[in-house]
Amino acid sequence: MKNKYLSIFSTLLILFIIFFALNCSEILASNKSTLFAGAVKVNITPEVPIPMSGYGGRKGPFKGVNDDIFIRVIAFSDGESKAAIIAADLIVIKTSYWEEVTKRLNQEIGIPRENILLCATHTHGGPSPAYRYKSPSTEVIAYTNEMTEKLITAVKEAVTSLKPAKIGAGIGECKLNINRRARRPDGTIRIGRNFDGPVDHEVAVVRIDDMSDNPIAVFINWPCHGTITSGRNYMITGEWPGATARFIEKQFGNNTIAQVTAGASADINPLFMENMENIDAFGPRGEVEATGIVLGKEVQRVAERIKTSSKGEIAAIQRVVTLPGKEELTPVRNNEQITTDLPKGDISSPVIEIRLSVLKIGQIVFTAVSGEVMNEIGSKTKGLSPYKYTFMITNCNGSSGYLVTDEAYEEGGYEVESTRVKSGAEKAIIENLLEMINE
Repeated sequence: MKNKYLSIFSTLLILFIIFFALNCSEILASNKSTLFAGAVKVNITPEVPIPMSGYGGRKGPFKGVNDDIFIRVIAFSDGESKAAIIAADLIVIKTSYWEEVTKRLNQEIGIPRENILLCATHTHGGPSPAYRYKSPSTEVIAYTNEMTEKLITAVKEAVTSLKPAKIGAGIGECKLNINRRARRPDGTIRIGRNFDGPVDHEVAVVRIDDMSDNPIAVFINWPCHGTITSGRNYMITGEWPGATARFIEKQFGNNTIAQVTAGASADINPLFMENMENIDAFGPRGEVEATGIVLGKEVQRVAERIKTSSKGEIAAIQRVVTLPGKEELTPVRNNEQITTDLPKGDISSPVIEIRLSVLKIGQIVFTAVSGEVMNEIGSKTKGLSPYKYTFMITNCNGSSGYLVTDEAYEEGGYEVESTRVKSGAEKAIIENLLEMINE
């Protein structure tokens, strides 16, 4: 009889252990698939006049502020992993700067470097940080150091403010962008308006809500250069990304953060550009705000129809692809600066490194490339992805310069003259990103 009771007790104990283990696994899985999010923005408008980025022909520092510029952060957690998307109103994020900042974010906050997307909105009306100079001035160094501390603090605050959240995505369309590779009568391709050229009008929208369906943040991605203003503009401006963010933040209210990123737009310009007469005195005017409002209204329309879910498991991967570099660059026209991140200011190199990133939150996939990518490359990547909501952020996690299609490489033009990479970038980017998405 004693053995019989012992046997029953042992059986019950085993069943209890199995039941407990199954429920623990279920609880852990539930926690891991529950999304947490937090968002913060910080003003990085320089107080002391320093040089601007975007055009090599500018002489002297900026003359005033048309609109403030910001760093906007959206932080995520699934209960196990943390991630962050950081967008700064700057022209580029140099690779050396990405290394510095992500190292600190990993050490001080515990976010893995592969889980960080640090990008520039690519405004051509922003300041030029110290990492763009061989010998930066004291004022530029001071501004850059202050900006870095603000960035780190903003990410810390976003992580500290993490709370249960829901996420969802939608896609809209804005046709205020145009292919800029125009063919001239002599057969050459120069920057202009190519109404028949390929152009991606897709507007990607991601809405992040709290559990009461109040928006915490709206992520926006649209392929277009931040060049509504020209090199004659000496007023600090966030350009159309800044105008779009202001519109959305005003419409949604309640401290909602609108984070704007640039899609694959190496060959895409704004459809409308400013009449630049006397712009150095008056700064950007109607076209910047008009573009921001039109794009913003489309973002609002899409965002209000998005259904959000609390399921948001985080997965991330990064890969550095090495491609052969040009022996030398063709002299570049159109008065634009070449984006370069090579030692000793050299603009030629036997190899060029391109950092590719994929951050997946639930069923939403953010791909990122460390350079200015032609829109055809972005469109092909999105079209071949197994996930409906696959988006491409450019000028992200470093600066590899212009990255062009093989067809464009044969045709020539400003983007081809500017790229530091031999042909082959198109295949390398698409194939590697698709492999990373499937992993």
